[in-house]
Amino acid sequence: MKKDTFNLDRRNFIKGTSAAMLFSTFSAYGFDLTNEDKPIRVGLIGTGWYGTSDLFKLIQVANVNVVSLCDVDSKFLNEVAVLVSQRQKSGKKPKLYSDYRKMLEKKDLDIVLIGTPDHWHALQCIAAIESGAHVYVQKPISVDVIEGEAMVAAARKHNKVVQVGTQRKSTPHLIEVKKRIVDAGLLGKIKHVEMCCYYHMRANGNPPLEPVPDFLDYEMWTGPAPLRPYDGLPHRRWWRTFMEYGNGITGDMCVHMYDTVRWMLKLGWPKKITATGGIYVQTDGKSNIADTQTAIFEHDELNCVWQHRTWGTPADPEYPWSFKLYGEKGTLSGSTMQADFVPFDKDAEPIHFDVLYEKEQYPEDLIEKDNELNAAPATRRHMRNFLAAIENGTRPVADIEEGHISTASCILANLSMELGRPLSYDPKTRTVIDDPEATKLLQREYRGPWEHPHPDQFS
Repeated sequence: MKKDTFNLDRRNFIKGTSAAMLFSTFSAYGFDLTNEDKPIRVGLIGTGWYGTSDLFKLIQVANVNVVSLCDVDSKFLNEVAVLVSQRQKSGKKPKLYSDYRKMLEKKDLDIVLIGTPDHWHALQCIAAIESGAHVYVQKPISVDVIEGEAMVAAARKHNKVVQVGTQRKSTPHLIEVKKRIVDAGLLGKIKHVEMCCYYHMRANGNPPLEPVPDFLDYEMWTGPAPLRPYDGLPHRRWWRTFMEYGNGITGDMCVHMYDTVRWMLKLGWPKKITATGGIYVQTDGKSNIADTQTAIFEHDELNCVWQHRTWGTPADPEYPWSFKLYGEKGTLSGSTMQADFVPFDKDAEPIHFDVLYEKEQYPEDLIEKDNELNAAPATRRHMRNFLAAIENGTRPVADIEEGHISTASCILANLSMELGRPLSYDPKTRTVIDDPEATKLLQREYRGPWEHPHPDQFS
């Protein structure tokens, strides 16, 4: 039986993103990329790996003036300032800040990108909205549920577009998968979903305490989170290994796959969430995030089941971080790298989808440090969608409310694991139904002098 391979490169998908098409498309949206006099004014908070990568993708698809950069690590800040001056058309270095509040009080930005650790997303996103900017914020949008509710409320009150960095919705081969397989009904009735991550990505160790280096403002880095004794630079993988700053592997990786599944199947809030897990294998280090977890997100006649292990081998080596949709007529497997539809009818042909790369169109992708080549096309499309939503006054594909549902569901899974019981969240009352103890945990305690945002302040 011959497998139908759907290769986006040879189906002229690239033509839709050529430079000529890009200019004409954005002229229709009102963004004239050829007009050097009216660039979009942009600021970035968090100049680490992904914040900088997001900024570079925006520079690739729009006429922007990067006005300002903010980071508590002066080494990061100065290094990225040089790179930005080399990338942007003006050749100018942005203004540099160590305190995002100082940056935002200038009110000179059209767009703010947020690439800081998760525990900062809510305060910085809301502050950027209140400064008059539209926002692109990385996922997960928050570290507790009430933060997310406040972010949605702020965006709606101030009528600002907030795009969340769940860019699977802008991933070329997954867009085609949704169209050709899911929307076309090839799966038939879909009654079960499995999602997983088996990457060995949980940092774990026992580094000694040491003095905070002069180039890092550790107090400001920590902000509203608990202040851990300093045991080395928290950047990249180290901060993610602590629940003080994020939502564990579920909040980092499940949020992507669950958000993708909800988009494909048009799912809203889950009716009930149940999770189990803990630290079962990697018990010898400082990390306090689960190395093993299973979560069930219950929808009407459909369960979405998440499983992660940061040890051992993946259940399906071809899809170590992925989703699988089980329908009566077949199974669809999808990841950032590929997708496969296997029909139940043995006489029907399987369909394979390949990831799209754009190395020839964007050769700078090849020299960008730690660039995710498979994700770059998706992020560029995500940025275009963000800009189009701003121009047209519409909701972007990864609107803040959808990002909140996906994020909050993962947070609730962690709470279910912690409490040892199922949880049902009511977004109208912002409570866990019939569970006062769980309801109290929807809002974390902030470290002073930072004040926790609440949606009622935007009513």
